[in-house]
Amino acid sequence: MFRFGSGKSGRHEINMTEGPLLPKILAFSGPLILTGILQLLYNAADVIVVGNYAGHEALAAVSSTGSLINLLVNVFMGLGVGASVVIARNYGARDVAAMRKAEHTAMTLALFMGVGVGIFGFLAARPLLQMMDSPEDVIDGASLYVRIYFLGMPANMLYNFGAAAMRAVGDTKRPMVYLMISGLVNVLLNLLLVIVFHMDVAGVAIATVASQVVSMVLVLLCLFRTRGAIQLNLHECRIDRRSLREIIRIGLPAGLQGSLFSVSNVLIQSSVNSFGSLVVAGNGVACNIEGFVYVAMNAQHQADMTFASQNYGAGKPERVKKTLWCCLGVVTAIGLGMGLLILLFGKTLLGLYNPEEQVIADGMVRMGVIMPTYFLCGMMDVMVGQLRGVGYSIMPMIVSLTGACLLRIVWILTVFAQVHTLTVLYMSYPVSWFVTFAIHFFCYLFVAQRKLNRMKPVQQS
Repeated sequence: MFRFGSGKSGRHEINMTEGPLLPKILAFSGPLILTGILQLLYNAADVIVVGNYAGHEALAAVSSTGSLINLLVNVFMGLGVGASVVIARNYGARDVAAMRKAEHTAMTLALFMGVGVGIFGFLAARPLLQMMDSPEDVIDGASLYVRIYFLGMPANMLYNFGAAAMRAVGDTKRPMVYLMISGLVNVLLNLLLVIVFHMDVAGVAIATVASQVVSMVLVLLCLFRTRGAIQLNLHECRIDRRSLREIIRIGLPAGLQGSLFSVSNVLIQSSVNSFGSLVVAGNGVACNIEGFVYVAMNAQHQADMTFASQNYGAGKPERVKKTLWCCLGVVTAIGLGMGLLILLFGKTLLGLYNPEEQVIADGMVRMGVIMPTYFLCGMMDVMVGQLRGVGYSIMPMIVSLTGACLLRIVWILTVFAQVHTLTVLYMSYPVSWFVTFAIHFFCYLFVAQRKLNRMKPVQQS
């Protein structure tokens, strides 16, 4: 019989339905922040090694593929968000049978999706990069990187869905440890394959896939061996229709939102590509550095969604509301603090990736626009996490696609078309973040909060 928060595995779980919220939110999001930063440090090793030992063309090839990869992967990763919400809600309601069905459905789904997406991405890599107007001196390396990357997609999916199940019960520390181990593998292989064997782009891609396989193995072993309620059992791995419907209802809109966001980012990347490979390299390096702020802010999105899901399942609407305000405060502090600090040391940080002055100058153009305003992106994501946590999935998708994706496309086709500069292109980000956050906030006040007010609250702890 499986029990909640009991035995050796119980110390890894967090009961989000009782006790003070802010310390538990920080205890939950702290390892997530460290996990994301570690992951980016290891990814940065890819870019730093290539930028310093293989030239700016190879750097541009590796750094220009992110928007395409996200476009193909995000819709499926969104189902991982749905799985996390469903598992967390059942955990909060103490419904172990429903929780286990959701977990095993999610892991089965991850395997099938990983194989399917891997095959498609491998075959479609070059045609899609051609559609993005990838520069001639970049496209060969970029297509090679994408093809190798997608060979590791089954491992990538299984790791992410397994980690989502662990986060749903409050376990963010063990995935962090596993990422540290797999990231070390990534760095060592980068140094070996690129510097010693001169494999350039292929070496970076192989190192990335190898690290994903290591992280998948560690997470699966953890889930198989744990004695807690999320223990994974191969005999239970099947698709439960009710669980699948719930995962799709919440996760598919999240995935579509992520993928369609990537459509606008692909258009922005295509616009960046029109300025040449040096600008592509500078933009890619700046994006890599921005990622450190994003993962710290995104941890608050994950915390808001998970805490809201558990407390919604437990019938505690006031704790759901308090979760939102705690996470908004924390994400604003993180976004402003880290953004301004990175901007202050921007040239030094960019120089670590590539010493060419023009690459640094082009990267600073992006940083000057994004870093002071990045906290708006974090606030926008926290609002989305709250809405998904209380069961809304279509509404935040529509708002995000209208306020961010569509607005960015309109900006590129109108404002940027008239004033063809990098600064104007990058301004599409903060404008879309602010508009989308404002619309989400009004939706929360007039729709989600009314739903919470109608709930019959239980006695708070």
